[in-house]
Amino acid sequence: MVKIGYKLSSELHSPLDLVRYAKHAEDAGFDFASISDHYHPWINKQGHSPFVWCTIGGISQVTERLIITTGVTCPTVRIHPAIIAQAAATAAAMLPGRFILGLGSGENLNEHILGDVWPSAPVRIEMLEEAVDIIQNLWKGGMQDYEGRYYRVVNARIHTLPEILLQIFIAANGAMAAETAGIMGDGLIALGEKKELVDVFNECGGQGKPCLSEISLCWAETDEEAVDTVYKYWPIMPFKSDLIWEIPTQTHFEKLAQNVKREDVAESTLCSSNPKKHIDKIQRTIEAGFDHICVQQIGPNQDEFIEFYMRDVLPEFR
Repeated sequence: MVKIGYKLSSELHSPLDLVRYAKHAEDAGFDFASISDHYHPWINKQGHSPFVWCTIGGISQVTERLIITTGVTCPTVRIHPAIIAQAAATAAAMLPGRFILGLGSGENLNEHILGDVWPSAPVRIEMLEEAVDIIQNLWKGGMQDYEGRYYRVVNARIHTLPEILLQIFIAANGAMAAETAGIMGDGLIALGEKKELVDVFNECGGQGKPCLSEISLCWAETDEEAVDTVYKYWPIMPFKSDLIWEIPTQTHFEKLAQNVKREDVAESTLCSSNPKKHIDKIQRTIEAGFDHICVQQIGPNQDEFIEFYMRDVLPEFR
């Protein structure tokens, strides 16, 4: 059965609001929630970027059924993979049987802050593969050492481990990462309706494993208001270039956004109060091969969006 999830956008909301939205999403019938892990928002107007692991701890105390996944954490540059292994194990201990670690190769916007050189895409994938090795080894329990090309671990042991072994979903924006996800991951994470990534994932060992797609959209009382909301809070939505992972600061994104017109947003993003358009968007994503669909509501009106989905959209997939 297809699972429908709700996106907890750390870039747009305070930690206390994110905790409340997670509870509301659970009550509304969403199957899971994916929470973004950023050091910076994409543009300053978005206004937030709380530390994801603290927020997850709060969510664990107000939810009972909702599965939580990071969407996604980069375990390679800003934070050492051994620390991510410990953080995820603690989160899983607080969310027994309902935490998934979503990993990706990251973007310069968040990962440059310690002054490290931002690696090329192929190197980032190699680093991610090494990081997954380290995390999985530490989750086995006992004292662990690791000597790799990019990372070293010496006499490390995670003492607080969950009773149920965690799964790792790996994000992909191209074939190389989709191959890694198929070989090393327990699931795939992608953006939109990218069937070609599902195909690579399946060919490389992912057949039968979950495929999660995140789709960004906006509901408002009118379609015009929805377009205005995306244009205000997420004007980078029309950007489709891989260069988005290389841009270092919010100021650079804001300068790029100056070239975006309102009609560009309307063409690139579903902005509608019509439930059929939302249902059709989800259905197309399912037809592309995804069985976990996570919807991101852009803008401040999260509670109204959750109620809209509970009433008019989620019943179509039950």
